[in-house]
Amino acid sequence: MATFAPPPRRPLPEAADVVVIGAGVMGLSVAYQLLRARRAGQRLHVVVVDQGYLAGGASGRNGGGVRAQWSTELNIELMRESLTLCAAFAREHRIHTWFRRGGYLFVAKEPAKVAMLEASAALQRRCGLATELLDASRAAELVPELDPEQIGRASYNPDDAVVFPWPFIWGYADSATRLGAEVHPFTEVIAVEHTGGRIDRVVTQRGSIRAPVVVNAAGAYSPQVATLAGVTLPNTPHRHEICASEPLKAWLTPLVADLDTGLYFSQSSRGELVGGVSDPRAPDDHDQGSSARFLALYSRALLRLCPRLERLKVLRQWAGLYDLTPDRNPIVGEVDEPSGFFQASGFMGHGFMMAPVIGKCLAQAILTGTPDPRLAPWHLRRFASGELLDEGMIIG
Repeated sequence: MATFAPPPRRPLPEAADVVVIGAGVMGLSVAYQLLRARRAGQRLHVVVVDQGYLAGGASGRNGGGVRAQWSTELNIELMRESLTLCAAFAREHRIHTWFRRGGYLFVAKEPAKVAMLEASAALQRRCGLATELLDASRAAELVPELDPEQIGRASYNPDDAVVFPWPFIWGYADSATRLGAEVHPFTEVIAVEHTGGRIDRVVTQRGSIRAPVVVNAAGAYSPQVATLAGVTLPNTPHRHEICASEPLKAWLTPLVADLDTGLYFSQSSRGELVGGVSDPRAPDDHDQGSSARFLALYSRALLRLCPRLERLKVLRQWAGLYDLTPDRNPIVGEVDEPSGFFQASGFMGHGFMMAPVIGKCLAQAILTGTPDPRLAPWHLRRFASGELLDEGMIIG
């Protein structure tokens, strides 16, 4: 099994071709794909820096869900490809990811949510997914512990999956390093300099690196990084909590998500029930503390849908940061100015599952100078022009 142990602390290089800010799964995916896709014989120096340690941010704090069930064709198409990349990850990077295709079961009862679920399922089938639209009794056949009285409609795609997140970070870091990347944890960026409208240098508390291309993949800290380059992002951080229960015997195959409450839960390979729930009153700041309020919201939503879990014991609880944009869609690609400054942020709580395909798309855009046309709707300028997007199948 591949593992990644950072090398002894060494000086930063004076120059690089690309500097990636953020050593989470998104930044490491970009670094790996850049080096993997370079032309034969092409020399490409990629440096990844992060203010903390690997898996210290949202990439190491999420539930590991990977799904293609979305309400827009763009997200469906991209996540079909990302699911394929996730399925092949263990073999490609020689590390166990505990990838298991148990599917996602979405449920809803509110009329507006039911209508959105039905429209989304129809779109998913037109895009080639195996999504089934289910009534309450059929959903309860898949998960007998569910209360069918709380379900108006459900959708199920058996090809959606759950993984263990940390091996993706370690696998990308190890593979990128073997291909020549430098990964520098505990290296905080304090300035991003540009000259004549083009990126020129990244300055950290440990030294500076000349580079013509910088990728901002700092998650909930992306707005602060962008500000260093004179770019304003509309993103805000939002605390999202999650918890794990005592181990239970295996009983739950799909990840269950309730669109009415924002509840989601799955069963890990060790038998734990791992899940979270929306909390609109959670602070929009970088606070990653735990709260009793979350446990109350989570238990109430979980027992509404699954009353048999009333005696379930919670063993641990933690929090991470969602990276929210005003339209709940990401910001991806090169900004208009300064040139050479690429964004990979605003993924809410879905950056982990999208990182494999977004890393591939961004790497191609950087190497060829031609952006992926599919990602054009996610450009930063949409917020100035008012061309906001809509995506209904967002949970958590």
